[in-house]
Amino acid sequence: MTTTALRPRAALLASVAGAMIVALDGTVLLIAQPDLRADLGATVSQVQWTSTAYLLSVAALLVIAGRLGDRYGHRRLLFLGVLGFGAASAGIALARDIHVVIALRAAQGVFGALLQPATLALLRLVHPADRLGGAIALRTGAIGVAAAAGPVLGGLLVTHWGWRAVFLINVPAALAIAALTLAVRTPDVPRAAARRFDLTAGALLAGALAVLVHTLAGVPDHGWTGARTGLGLLLGVLLGAALLRHERRSAHPVVPPAVARSVPVTASMALLLTTSGGLFGALFAVTFHLQQGLGLDPLAAALRCLPMTLLMIAGAPAASAALRRFGARRTALTGQLCVVLAVLALSRLTPATSWQETGLVFAVLGAGFTAVMVTATGTVVGDAPPGYAGVVGGLKQTAMNVGPTLGIAVAAGLMPLTPTAHGAPAHPALSVPDLALDRALPAVALLAALGLIPARLLPRR
Repeated sequence: MTTTALRPRAALLASVAGAMIVALDGTVLLIAQPDLRADLGATVSQVQWTSTAYLLSVAALLVIAGRLGDRYGHRRLLFLGVLGFGAASAGIALARDIHVVIALRAAQGVFGALLQPATLALLRLVHPADRLGGAIALRTGAIGVAAAAGPVLGGLLVTHWGWRAVFLINVPAALAIAALTLAVRTPDVPRAAARRFDLTAGALLAGALAVLVHTLAGVPDHGWTGARTGLGLLLGVLLGAALLRHERRSAHPVVPPAVARSVPVTASMALLLTTSGGLFGALFAVTFHLQQGLGLDPLAAALRCLPMTLLMIAGAPAASAALRRFGARRTALTGQLCVVLAVLALSRLTPATSWQETGLVFAVLGAGFTAVMVTATGTVVGDAPPGYAGVVGGLKQTAMNVGPTLGIAVAAGLMPLTPTAHGAPAHPALSVPDLALDRALPAVALLAALGLIPARLLPRR
C-alpha cells in the first residue's frame, strides 16, 4: 500500500479511535460512580466532581488546544493528548483517595482537550473536500456506537472487576491510538498566523468558559434565580466582555479574525450548541419521566431510547448523502426541524403512550440530530480557513460541551426535582404531573428552534 493511500486511512482510524475513547469514557463512568463512591467512602458531591472537574478542564481548554495544534502540529497534539489521557486513567485506577481521583480527572480533561480538536483537524488535512463528508459521517457514527456501548460495557466491567476497570481499559486503547498516530503523515500547512499565542486572551477565554459551564452545571441544584447562578452568569459575562475587548486590540487573538468572520463556521457553532442543548435537555427530562414517572428501571428506560441510538449510528451515512445531494442549508434545516418536533412530541408523553410511539419519536430525534451533526461538522471542518483547522475544531468541541450543559440547565430549571405531596417520604418518586414535562420540554424545544436561524446561514451547497 502506498504512503498516499496509507495517510488518509491512518488519519481516519486515529480520528475515529480518539473520538471514541473520549465518548466511551464519559458514558462508562456514569455506571461506575456508585461503586466508586462505596469503595472510596466519598460523598455524592465528591462523586459529582469526578465528572465536573473533567468537564471544566475540557470546556476551558478546547479552543486553546486547537490553537496549539495549528501552531505545533495536530499529529503531535493527538499523540501527546492520548498518551496523557491513558496515563491519567491509569493513575485514577490506582488511586486510593477521592481527592486524587478528582485531581486526575481534571488532568484527564486537559489531555482530552488536547486530543479532541486534533481528531477533526487531521480529517481536514488528509481528506479532499469530496471525501470529507464520508469521513465525518463515519466518525459521527462511531461516536454514537461508543456512547451507546458505554453503559453496557461499564455494567459488565463494574459487575465483574469493579469501578477501576473502566479506567484501566483506557490504557491499552490509548497506547494503540498513539501507535496509530505515528503512522499518520500530514501535508505541510501555513502556520505563519499561529506563531504566537496571546496568554492573556487564552486565560480570559478559559476563565469565561469554565465559569459558564460551572454555573450552568449548578442550575439543577440552585435554580435560575439562585444567587450563585446569578453571580456566576454575571462573572461569565464580565470575563467574556474583557475577552472581546482584549481580542480587538491583540495582534495575535486566540480566535483569529479569519475564523471569527467566517459566517459558515460561526453559524455551524451556534447550530451545534442549540442542537446538542435540545437533545440533552430532552434526554434529561425524559429520563426522569421514564424512571421516576413511569417507574421503569434503567435498562427498560434505555431500551425506550434505543431507536434514537440506532438512528444516530445508521443515519450518519444517509446524512452524508443528503448533504452531497441537497446541500448544507436544506439538510441542516430539515434535521433541526426534526429535533424541534421530536422534543415537542416528547413533551406530550403520558403513562398511556405506547412504547412504539415513544420509539418513533426517539427515532426522529436521533435522525435529526445526526443530520445536523454531520452537516455542521462538515461545514466547520471544510470551511476552516487554511492553517486554522485546529482552532475551529476546538470551537466545535466547545459548542458540543456547552450545549448539553445549557440544555440540561433549561430543562432542570423548570422541573421540580424534589419530592412533593404526591410522593410519600418513603417513596420519593415524582408523579408525571409533578415532572412538568409540558413546561420543561417546550422550553428545550425553543432552545433547539433557535438553531433554525444559523441553519439558514449555511451554504446552499
